Amino acid sequence: MPGSSPGKAIVGWREWVRTLPAAIVVGILITAAPAHAVRPDEMLGDPRLEARAREVGSELRCLVCRNQSIDDSDADLAHDLRVLVRERIMAGDTNDQVIGFVRARYGDFVLLRPPFEIGTALLWGGPLLVLLLGGIAIRRFYRAQAGTPPPPPLSAEERQRLAAALADRESSEVPR
Repeated sequence: MPGSSPGKAIVGWREWVRTLPAAIVVGILITAAPAHAVRPDEMLGDPRLEARAREVGSELRCLVCRNQSIDDSDADLAHDLRVLVRERIMAGDTNDQVIGFVRARYGDFVLLRPPFEIGTALLWGGPLLVLLLGGIAIRRFYRAQAGTPPPPPLSAEERQRLAAALADRESSEVPR
C-alpha cells in the first residue's frame, strides 16, 4: 500500500488476532442460546413448578418440527403439549409420570432420547449400520477397481485409425 508503513499493518493484524477469541466466544453464545417458544400465558406462577415443566418439555420432541423440543418449537401441537405438561404438573404428577402420560399417547417418538429397546434398536444402531454398509461398499468398489487389468495397448492399425479420426476432426472444426 502506498503511503502506509509496514509497522501499522502488523499492529492491525495483532489487534485482530487479540480480538478474535472474544468474537468467537460471542458468536458461539449468540448462536447456541436456545430460542424458547414458551409463551407468557403458558408459564406457571410457581417458579419451581415452571422449572419442572421446562425440564420435562426439554425431554419431549415436537411432533411437527421433529428435531426440536416442545419448549423450542412454535408449532401449535408443541403449544398444546406444553399446556398438557403444565396441567399434569399442576395436578401433582411427577416428571416421570408426565413423560409416561405423553409417551402413552404419542409413543416413543415423542421422546428426544428414546430408550434402547427392541423397537428402537434400529433408531440407535441405524447410523452405525449406514456407516458400516458404506465402508463395505467403498471397500468392494476399490477392490474391484484394483482387480481389473488395464486395457491392452492399441494395435498399429488402431493407432492409424485414431490418428486419422483426430486429423479429420481437427480439419472439420471451424476456427472462431
